[in-house]
Amino acid sequence: MRNVFFGTALVLFALLSCRSDEDSIQNIDQILDIYIKNSAGQDLLNAKKNGSFSGYTMTDLFGTIDNAPVNNTLKVTADSLYYIEYIAGARRITLDSVSPDNRTYHSRIALALRRTQNNVTDTINDTLEIQYRWTPSVFEVSKVYYNKNLKFTKQPGSPNVVTIIK
Repeated sequence: MRNVFFGTALVLFALLSCRSDEDSIQNIDQILDIYIKNSAGQDLLNAKKNGSFSGYTMTDLFGTIDNAPVNNTLKVTADSLYYIEYIAGARRITLDSVSPDNRTYHSRIALALRRTQNNVTDTINDTLEIQYRWTPSVFEVSKVYYNKNLKFTKQPGSPNVVTIIK
């Protein structure tokens, strides 16, 4: 009798654990691909090309410590274009919370681009601001500003790709 009870309880538990709760799933879309080119279209992140940046660093301006590095990866497409993939890592601060079901957060990142020309290393210091939209159903990149200039606005269903012309 005891085995029948435990067997029935196990089947009931398995059935209850398989139920779907689609309403509580939040879509997270925060991967940002950053391409940097010159006005002629040259990829400036390919360190092997003349005039390109030899390196870069990303630092969290809202970080709890000075010079807090931000996780990122330098990747390359099938067409040999280099880009910075930023997923997360910079601290997000509330920018707007008018409604409890619709909030805006933002992160600020210092982007230092290094270039060596004629044996002289030059560093260009820029700022990247990423704004995020949060609702119970979605957390996504909504806007990206580069040196206070709007460079990206989220379009539904499209990837988060920012191209910066230097």
